[in-house]
Amino acid sequence: MKILSVSFIVVILDQLSKYWAKSNFFDQPPTNVIGDFLRISFCENPGIAFGIKVGGFLSLITLLSVFATVLIFYYLFSERNNSIILKSSLALILGGAIGNLIDRSMVIFSSDTYSGVIDFIDIGIGHYRWYIFNVADMAVTCGIILFAFHSFFPKSQTNKTA
Repeated sequence: MKILSVSFIVVILDQLSKYWAKSNFFDQPPTNVIGDFLRISFCENPGIAFGIKVGGFLSLITLLSVFATVLIFYYLFSERNNSIILKSSLALILGGAIGNLIDRSMVIFSSDTYSGVIDFIDIGIGHYRWYIFNVADMAVTCGIILFAFHSFFPKSQTNKTA
């Protein structure tokens, strides 16, 4: 399935950008990119989305993430003959899920150097900031938006009965 190349590209871009952020911005103050609006602010998120704490349940969350990733892959495979919008949305979600799953796995298996999912994209104005995120988060968000678009605006029926 060619659409899996989208997932592959998301994973590669995500992991390379996280490596870049960790190599260049670890233990550094936020760096302005576009004034105060876009900054690079390195952090490691030990929780799940939006910094929600999971306590001692990281292994369970990781296992559930693996299960969800397998389900997304299965859904993508089962919809392989469907619209490009649906397949693209699932491929983006899958790539993002795998990107963040890699980080969660690194925390479990290499906890001495990783303490959470690497986030570094920081947007906002002044003290009004959004949650810091990464490329995988962007892919999941774009995938969900495409999926919602596909769900709310399905292709019109061409077979009308007279």
